[in-house]
Amino acid sequence: MIPKDPFMLLSWINLQLRDYYPSLDELCRSLNLDRKSLEITLGGIDFQYDPASNRFV
Repeated sequence: MIPKDPFMLLSWINLQLRDYYPSLDELCRSLNLDRKSLEITLGGIDFQYDPASNRFV
């Protein structure tokens, strides 16, 4: 289950990116998530995806 709370979502997404997925696109494809919605949600708490570190910072 994917967390609804933005801060819990941030932690969960970064864990998934660190341990299982080489990129945000791959994570979204595998888990059937909408990348744009994810970026908007996490952008709402001032986090953006950084492809160089493969995490939201």
